[in-house]
Amino acid sequence: MNFDFKAPQWSENVIIADGDYVDRVAFNLIVNFERMIGRRIPNADMARWLDCIALDGGLREGAGSVQAIFIHSEGKAALDNFTPGNYSDALDGKAFRDHLGEFLISAVEAKAPADPARLFVESAQLVCAAPEVKRVMLIPDADRHYDELRHALRGVADDKCVTVFAMEPMPGGNFRQEILGYSLMSALGIRADEIKQD
Repeated sequence: MNFDFKAPQWSENVIIADGDYVDRVAFNLIVNFERMIGRRIPNADMARWLDCIALDGGLREGAGSVQAIFIHSEGKAALDNFTPGNYSDALDGKAFRDHLGEFLISAVEAKAPADPARLFVESAQLVCAAPEVKRVMLIPDADRHYDELRHALRGVADDKCVTVFAMEPMPGGNFRQEILGYSLMSALGIRADEIKQD
């Protein structure tokens, strides 16, 4: 493993996100929904999105601490469609606290020749194997490494609650699944009443 998550130990709750993928999906949602509902959509609110991911992953109020790790490709300095979004200035090593608990954020750059997809899968395996981790929420680039991730999670202990987020239901695995688009729409401020079909 060629990275350091800067934590003396893991939290019971860990989110790992492919930052490049999440940013790309947020951009696509912004473009499509601006056309559909006829108004400007601001960048996604990072704290609100992490809250939604945590809730969809099964956390409830007072969960304690949550580590959120963004893995991104070399040279990508920021999530362009999130606020805050700059990895080094606004996210890495930062934290916020709300009704769910404290969120500790890390950003990990996959420096060449490391492959961000492979680094994501290895990170998920590492976190799922840590005895202190009870709940893991994974946001992979489902188009690029879902099958590899599904295979890597086959041996995860039954006492772990693992949730994988994708834009559509994926072939089954040893984990729960949630739709990524719902949390992003909430973080982008897109209301259900704006997209109802008459």
